[in-house]
Amino acid sequence: MPSKDTFGFATRQIHSGEGPDPVTGAHNPPIYQTSTYAFQSLEEKNAILAGDRKGYIYTRDGNPTTSMIETKIADLEGAEAAIAGASGMAVIAAALYAQLKSGDHIVAADDIYTWANIWLEEEAPNYGIGVSRVDVSDLDAVRAAIKPETKVLYAELLSNPSIKVADIPALADIANDAGITFMVDNTFTSPYLFRPLEHGAHLSIHSATKYISGHGDALAGVISGSSEMIERVKHQIQVLGSPISPFNSWLLLRGIKTLDMRMERHCDSAMQIAEFLERQPDVTKVNYAGLPSHPGHDVAKRLLNGRYGGMLSFTLAGDDQTGNRFADALELCDHAVSLGDVSTLVWPHRNELVRVSVGCENVEDIIADFEQALEHSTG
Repeated sequence: MPSKDTFGFATRQIHSGEGPDPVTGAHNPPIYQTSTYAFQSLEEKNAILAGDRKGYIYTRDGNPTTSMIETKIADLEGAEAAIAGASGMAVIAAALYAQLKSGDHIVAADDIYTWANIWLEEEAPNYGIGVSRVDVSDLDAVRAAIKPETKVLYAELLSNPSIKVADIPALADIANDAGITFMVDNTFTSPYLFRPLEHGAHLSIHSATKYISGHGDALAGVISGSSEMIERVKHQIQVLGSPISPFNSWLLLRGIKTLDMRMERHCDSAMQIAEFLERQPDVTKVNYAGLPSHPGHDVAKRLLNGRYGGMLSFTLAGDDQTGNRFADALELCDHAVSLGDVSTLVWPHRNELVRVSVGCENVEDIIADFEQALEHSTG
């Protein structure tokens, strides 16, 4: 039998960090739905408060159910440690506050998640933090943007919503040469398809609401890295008061057990849908890293081993309401924000750009729904 160190991804996504409850023998992990914890003695209290003994004090600082998902994520990411927060944006903000102070500078990709973008545009200036935005596919531009006061390089492997591809190993080399922290939002690919820390990144971020949960019922974020960096992020989560709830931790534990199977189906269906969209006369552009026509395809092929995720976007001919009409005409797929769900979610992001999170329905049914929606919105 293989050792735990050599178990495959599917085995670890199911078993890592958890086991039968030691008190009751319950097969599934319990939800420790408590805010506080009683000490058995003054000696125990003092030892836990001093950090000499593992234990729990208050759920804002830690919870047994949450510890299970944090251990599992760290294992799947190949990290020393991981911390969970109330949402993806909670851990993004905590990580940025942990790395930056007044007078510092961050270089960030020019195409990223909306609320991370808002933090850079509105919050960073309030704290005296300088921001430079670059197309991270232009490595020379990234190098040129780094200043003596730069502390962080921030990028998404597959950008939201344009699906630009970042060469993570090349960016990691730039960050390491400059002595700065490289943060990667890996939400669109999940740890199953890509693990940024294995390619030189220092912090790997996920909105666990998305593929890690997979069912559209949890709100959570997770971040992985070295023990020292994660301890600093944890402190910010405590200060900001943005811990994950025990119930959401449990939902992640349940959802992540099928991550590999879901991702395989997301990838297969997304490729077929992207190819279908490329053939449609009213579709002017398809952004999917698996298509040879995508400008970042070669980088994506090198990093993702032929599995390009379940996210794509496309533009439609017509006016700036064509995307909204397309979404409104859908009968099977939902017109909704978020992504990584087993249900296909469609969101007209801006102007004619439509973002698609391909679900796990039969791909023929998704394509048929898209076909009739195109007829109604562009015909």
